[in-house]
Amino acid sequence: MQHAEKISNEMRKAIDNCMSCSTTCEETIAYCMDMPGTMMDAANMRVLMDCAAVTKVCADMMCRMSSMYREMCAMCARICTMCAEMAMKMPGDAQMMKLAEACRACAASCQTMAGATV
Repeated sequence: MQHAEKISNEMRKAIDNCMSCSTTCEETIAYCMDMPGTMMDAANMRVLMDCAAVTKVCADMMCRMSSMYREMCAMCARICTMCAEMAMKMPGDAQMMKLAEACRACAASCQTMAGATV
């Protein structure tokens, strides 16, 4: 059996959601850096940066079927939830709403993968 055949549709969706979330986090970091007087303080920027990094690592771990991917997915779900909650505090900002949506989707699929058996 080839490696790619071991990746379930559910895992493939989680990988896609992680990569999409990571990209959206990176876009939002750039967006916030370009916005003078942004509402983003240092603590929120750290959450955003952590979310970008963790989602990318989580996708990588699932792709290579790491024995630790479930634990990483649980952590990823937690950081994505934190990031979504932070973004929701700025409901009038379209970029923040895009971020919240990506984070919620990633959190949901990673929570599923954290409890999945392969």
